[in-house]
Amino acid sequence: MMTQQQLLDTRRAALEAWLAHALGTRPTRVAPASADASFRRYFRVWHAGGTSIAMDAPPGHEDVAPYVQVASIMHAAGVNVPRVLAQDPAQGFLLLTDLGDRQYLDALRQGVDADRLYADAIRSLVRLQSHADPAGLPPYDATLLRQEMDLFPAWFLAHHLKLEPSPGERDLLEEVFAFLVESALRQPVVLVHRDYHSRNLMACDGSNPGILDFQDAVAGPVTYDLVSLLKDCYLTWPRGRVEAWVDLYRGLATEAGVDTGPDRRSFLRDFDLMGLQRHVKVLGIFARLWYRDGKAGYLSDLPRVLEYVTEATAGEPLLRRFQIFLRERVQPVFAAAQARALSAA
Repeated sequence: MMTQQQLLDTRRAALEAWLAHALGTRPTRVAPASADASFRRYFRVWHAGGTSIAMDAPPGHEDVAPYVQVASIMHAAGVNVPRVLAQDPAQGFLLLTDLGDRQYLDALRQGVDADRLYADAIRSLVRLQSHADPAGLPPYDATLLRQEMDLFPAWFLAHHLKLEPSPGERDLLEEVFAFLVESALRQPVVLVHRDYHSRNLMACDGSNPGILDFQDAVAGPVTYDLVSLLKDCYLTWPRGRVEAWVDLYRGLATEAGVDTGPDRRSFLRDFDLMGLQRHVKVLGIFARLWYRDGKAGYLSDLPRVLEYVTEATAGEPLLRRFQIFLRERVQPVFAAAQARALSAA
């Protein structure tokens, strides 16, 4: 039986053989470009025509068809996404145009003007929401929203914190999750990228930003991608700045005909509750990536995500009991859980 590394090496050899066929000549160099939280791997490919990106998406774990479908929808909407140059769905290989290697996260850390980058990202988001038809995409329905939040007790509480909720606390989580699902489903429906944030947006000299990792797009709540962008799991902005960018978005969206609800106050409430749903899910995902998949890189982001969850409960009377649960049961054991996980990583 082959080891995991042998399987990866076998796929790498198959990918390079396919690239030689797709390009008409052997590439001059193939090097890892990035990896993400899935089974997909990306390689930068140097060849006579410049550089391209190769995706390796192992069949049985990943399916390239949604990527190709959403890429076509988003390209037609007029936003900057990779074009598919060649594909072999049976093997799980794609050859894509190269949008560079400078993530928004890197550019922001290097001091590039955040207002310029975020204004560009917001304009692209509004264009996507106003020009892309989400009708052919899976719905971000109650089942999916709930499945995502179920990762919180299963992986963050049970595995990371070693915390077993009491029957009353399980009932509380049921109430909170039902409330958040109801809030999400009340919102206008648009195409939702699902991970529209600083690691999936590329700082480009022209047509900024380049948009990556969109294969899981769905038809869902209008605030979802905005909250992914402005309550980023990898960096934090002051609330005043977040609200200023929300106001920029609402103005542009209204001009473009995107429904953002009756007023600013209701939109901000929807935005914050959507963020709570997302970050409850992310706590579970980041924990699962370590305990199931052995990927420790997301552990250091858990404190920021937990802070988002805590903040979102503070201004919502219906979530008062959940806030108490976080304060009395989660936060007292969180630091020790982080230390335990990081020492084992």
